[in-house]
Amino acid sequence: METKPQFNEEELVAKAQQGDRNALSQLVVNYRSRIYHLGLRLTGTEQDAEDILQETFLIMVKKIHQFKGQSSFYTWLYRIAVNIGLRKLKSKPHKYQHVSIDDPDIEYISSTEIADWPDFDYSKFARKHLRKKLDQLIEKLPDIYRTVFILRDLHELSTEDTSKILQITPSNTKIRLMRARNYLKEELEKIIDKEGLI
Repeated sequence: METKPQFNEEELVAKAQQGDRNALSQLVVNYRSRIYHLGLRLTGTEQDAEDILQETFLIMVKKIHQFKGQSSFYTWLYRIAVNIGLRKLKSKPHKYQHVSIDDPDIEYISSTEIADWPDFDYSKFARKHLRKKLDQLIEKLPDIYRTVFILRDLHELSTEDTSKILQITPSNTKIRLMRARNYLKEELEKIIDKEGLI
């Protein structure tokens, strides 16, 4: 029989900030799976995901007293994990340096243009073969686009939360997401067309 959590997140965080070890442990339990999968998506390796997981929670324990509640706790925690992940990526040679989908200054694209871009339907690629291809394509995305795509479409965070985590504007977040979606959509369509898949 499942036991209901005794405290909501706000109370847990407050208790953890007062040094309550059980509250800290509960926060780790609540978020470890999401942080691990975020690390795995960002880096593509289990070892790096484990490192990101461990470092994120070490920093959480050390710095939880600095959390002021100006954003949600998971936004704060995700920002820590993303920063660790991006630092890890920068420290190693990128496998796909030749890939570039950068255009001129993305802040100048109008919001009406953004509204016209279609959503990316990840469920369409549920078949194992296509999902594997999609995962390989996600790995090829430059970091700035991959991170936004992972947070918005795979972890289903809002534009606002994603922009807070990455410390960029909401319009910048939307544009980077659309770039990532368009690249993935075009590449997947090529694969589907080439292999005669429907």
